[in-house]
Amino acid sequence: MLARLELVEAQLAEFHRRSAHRESIIDRLHEENQQFRDGLRRVILEPVVTDLLRLHDSMAREAQRLAADDPRAAKLMGSFADDVTMAVERCGYELFPAVPGEPFTAGRHAPAGTVPTEDQSLDKAVAEPLSAGLLEIETGKVRRAARARLYRYEAPPAPGDDAIDLALVDHKDPDSVGSE
Repeated sequence: MLARLELVEAQLAEFHRRSAHRESIIDRLHEENQQFRDGLRRVILEPVVTDLLRLHDSMAREAQRLAADDPRAAKLMGSFADDVTMAVERCGYELFPAVPGEPFTAGRHAPAGTVPTEDQSLDKAVAEPLSAGLLEIETGKVRRAARARLYRYEAPPAPGDDAIDLALVDHKDPDSVGSE
């Protein structure tokens, strides 16, 4: 009877070992399936999100252009851009703007030109946002950098360097020019 009990115990232990192995395989396959589905979702939605980004950028530009002439139309266009932002978020992405004055961050900002400034503290800071960036919500990865023009410090010309000191220029009577 003891031998039979040991045999049942061994079979039960083997059953549990195989069962645990089966569970680990099921868990791994489930995880791979989830990754596949997420990747497939991204691939399928990528063209839609790209078009939504273009639509958002053009609506935001139009709202900015209309702000001075027709504030009501600008507000309406801005609300449409906000609706597009919500649609992009439902696809698993988040739009983020380039904020004027924030420092340039590689990977988060894409420079699209420079604006000269004499304020050294603004060097390499965002001067003018052009288009929003795109962040993948699940991973936190930047999928598209926000485009902006950046400030570039240019020292003011020092007195005497290529600058004409008007106090030293001999002012002649305009009628006497060329009469010498």
